[in-house]
Amino acid sequence: MENMQDLVGRRYDEWSKKVTDPAVLAELADMRGDEKKKTDCFYKELEFGTGGLRGTLGAGTNCLNIYTIKKVTQGICGYMKDHGLKKAALCCDSRINSELFKRTAAAVFAAAGFFVVMTGELMPVPFLSYLTRETGSDIGVMITASHNPKQYNGYKVYGADGCQLTDAAAAEMTGYIAAVDPFEVKADDAAAYLAAGKIEYAPDALAEAFLTKVQAENLDGGAGLSVVYSPLNGAGYRMVPEILRRVGVEKIDIVPEQAYPDGNFTTCPYPNPEKPAALELGLRLAQKTGADILIATDPDCDRMGCAVLDKGQYTLLSGNEVGVLLTDYLLSRRRALGILPDRPVLVKTIVTTDLALKIAGEYGAEVIDVLTGFKYIGDVIGKLEQRGEASRFVLGFEESYGYSSGTYVRDKDGVDAAMLTAAMAAYYKRQGLTLKDRIDQIYETYGHYEHRLLSFEFPGAAGSQKMRELLKRLREAAPAAVGGLAVTDVTDYLTQTKFELPKADVLSYTLAGGCKLIVRPSGTEPLIKTYLTVNKTPSENAAIFKRIQAELDRLFA
Repeated sequence: MENMQDLVGRRYDEWSKKVTDPAVLAELADMRGDEKKKTDCFYKELEFGTGGLRGTLGAGTNCLNIYTIKKVTQGICGYMKDHGLKKAALCCDSRINSELFKRTAAAVFAAAGFFVVMTGELMPVPFLSYLTRETGSDIGVMITASHNPKQYNGYKVYGADGCQLTDAAAAEMTGYIAAVDPFEVKADDAAAYLAAGKIEYAPDALAEAFLTKVQAENLDGGAGLSVVYSPLNGAGYRMVPEILRRVGVEKIDIVPEQAYPDGNFTTCPYPNPEKPAALELGLRLAQKTGADILIATDPDCDRMGCAVLDKGQYTLLSGNEVGVLLTDYLLSRRRALGILPDRPVLVKTIVTTDLALKIAGEYGAEVIDVLTGFKYIGDVIGKLEQRGEASRFVLGFEESYGYSSGTYVRDKDGVDAAMLTAAMAAYYKRQGLTLKDRIDQIYETYGHYEHRLLSFEFPGAAGSQKMRELLKRLREAAPAAVGGLAVTDVTDYLTQTKFELPKADVLSYTLAGGCKLIVRPSGTEPLIKTYLTVNKTPSENAAIFKRIQAELDRLFA
């Protein structure tokens, strides 16, 4: 069996001989004497999974470049041919090389005989989902690395329903992709296929139709509200301000340094609205203008984060808190307006707060728990639609700042989330309340649920191996206690039979007193993610968090 260094050397030599792209050639030359860099770039193929591809930009089999884009696209073409599929829809965000990768993929699809519809400019993830559905495309591709730093890009793949690939489809595609030699993929420039009518740009009318669908989800409008908005130099820069204006938000100030697309994210190295540092410029502008709320979306505009003015200070709301607020707001307002369906349905991921269940119970709503990943939420919407029950769907949400209230898309929707959050804030403002006031009222009623997400990074080949070993060790010897709290139940989603869910690399520990710890590897980054839930008094919660974090720091050191 070939050892790793021989494999790396062979792949590096092959690329050095066969690459013709000047940028990739230059990067190969730069790493010639750097064995660690060569190993990280070539020790494996970039893994394709249910989230598609995501990796650092650069030369090599484990990086994103035009050759890995060609390889995955040609593999998908093979899958499409064998399944009788005909059409692909493509879109991209503001990241470095996103436009290049979109046009490269479009050309490969067209060269293989498939018709392609692609956006002429960057657009949000939810629009790609909508575009795929509305144009009758069989496959959708979004070039994005979501909220990752600037050195990353990625390739998300969607099915005809506008939902990210199912596990089965992704597994099947992987075989087709593995068989492709990227240097054998032949395609002209996308311009040639545009001229020949094999690629067409998505009509402007579809963007207008999408905004109309989003606006139809509005219940109260944004009258009387002042908003600071940041697209974090990403794809929300046009659609989010437009939808806010359409629902009556009277004052919108956009963070000037982050107002337009820029894949370098110079003012925001980690463009994730979950991170306080990403909102720093927005908070500064909000303090200057006295805005009621700051709203930010990530570069592909599927995630939305916010901070609200409360007693002269801005409070950042967590993804769980926004999900709970939207659950409470949509159920209560739809009932008051007489448009709450019988047996309403909310869908959340297993790592998202259980507080939503308590609120839903007040309205006779069903809460469906799914695995982490919005595609599983989209799958539930699809099944409701197949049964003629799509009208029962009220909200899908996850703790990682993803929300959607409409059935017109099958992914999280930062445009919809921004509109709903603004309308909700305006509704409570008219009652003399902030969103902080309302979440405090909910805590007073149902208990003070608090959540923490702690991530532990394991970069490179050595990190990947260590991550696998740590998870294996946890499976073989479950802890008797975590942070001084006894473990009362363990669920391993690779082997469990209690819930009707696909197998997943997730471990869930129920702790004494209704607390919880969930451990899972990220599907797109070299991370182990841990999700903590406590629901005692604020001071008790702080002490429990401190103990559990210290234990996890030791475990994943």
